[in-house]
Amino acid sequence: MSTPSTGPAGSTGPADPSDPDAIKAEIEETRAQLGRTVDELSSRLDVPSRAKEGAARAKDTAVETYRESPPAVIGAGAAVAGLLGLLVWRRRTRPQRHARREVKREAKRAEKALAARRAATEKMARKAAKRSAAAQKKAARRTR
Repeated sequence: MSTPSTGPAGSTGPADPSDPDAIKAEIEETRAQLGRTVDELSSRLDVPSRAKEGAARAKDTAVETYRESPPAVIGAGAAVAGLLGLLVWRRRTRPQRHARREVKREAKRAEKALAARRAATEKMARKAAKRSAAAQKKAARRTR
């Protein structure tokens, strides 16, 4: 990206290609622009220094906030400590929760199996009663 150089009498447009001073000036301008671009890119790609700057900004913000409103910062700190405590407690009780959940699942499976056995037994009993009634009817017809 080059900027248009000024020609004779301040007119914009391409400089005289045969003028060595104009060529040197354009080269120096291009070098300076390239140097600025490289410096900007290197500062953007320097992750550790950017992280340090971000941490310093966060620290400054926290200190400034504390100076402005200490109770709010103390409350936020207490909330963070409470949240961390809750997370630790949940992590420690996870096996117990999983065991209770598994017991409930097993009980539900056993209940379903029992219900299925009862339904099958009732169905067999109804069929047997139906056969018995049919046999009694047949026997009653024979005796007539």
